[in-house]
Amino acid sequence: MAADHTVGGLILAECRGRVALLTLNRPDRRNAWTPGLWRELLSALARAEADPGVRAIVITGAGSGFCAGADLELVASVSKDVSAGGDASGRDAGAVNPPVSWLMDVRKPLIAAINGSCAGIGLQIALACDVRFVAMEAKLSTAFVRRGLVAEHGMSWLLPRIVGRSRALDLLMSGRTFAGAEALRLGVADYAEPADRLVDAALAYATELADYSSPRAVAAIKGQVSLDATATLPDALRRTEELIAASLAWEDVREGVLSFTERRPPSFPPLGRPEGDSPEEEQ
Repeated sequence: MAADHTVGGLILAECRGRVALLTLNRPDRRNAWTPGLWRELLSALARAEADPGVRAIVITGAGSGFCAGADLELVASVSKDVSAGGDASGRDAGAVNPPVSWLMDVRKPLIAAINGSCAGIGLQIALACDVRFVAMEAKLSTAFVRRGLVAEHGMSWLLPRIVGRSRALDLLMSGRTFAGAEALRLGVADYAEPADRLVDAALAYATELADYSSPRAVAAIKGQVSLDATATLPDALRRTEELIAASLAWEDVREGVLSFTERRPPSFPPLGRPEGDSPEEEQ
């Protein structure tokens, strides 16, 4: 990824050291989600995922919003087509229901910097990230129920796992708006900062991961957490033992121990290219 690179205009991508900063770029619409924005975000993420020079990724929004949800003109258009007898399982439905879960499969640390309005699919994009920073002034909402919609994009699976069942139901059934301070208290966000310091704080956190955490170990840990979420304890322990045995042969372990004994920052090797198809090819 180039030091300063724009992907199609809807996503601004740049590198800050070994951290990729991806900015949703529809500020006049508070970065409302569209199929085009989604495709460009997946493209930018795929580039960052494949770039050995990138070790962590931060996603934020341009202007006063993170992502205010799906563009309501798009939702209204799809709803009108379905009401007229159209097929909701075709291209339009695919546009409204993108595979947000792909973000959870990114092997590098993925940090959301929620700088402003964050609702519906915008909130689900943030929830799919590994760690969330929120501006104290930001306004968040699940929003779906107030648009006559059910919990979409996997939020009914993910939100209860983050905040617990009753808190998730409160947010989903009411669709109420809550601020950054409450997002931190509920566990929707992990860190809260004033808006003018938010992105810098998220970048500082991501830089520390890039500088001190083994990329290979991070990828393995993210895989463990995803698999173990629905595993039994014996299965989780068995996989852990297998991973420990395999990791003892990694160069990362040797470097981690040596850097600690020599009292110096580690110099871990970069993560190799991901196996399989990129998300762009799956669209």
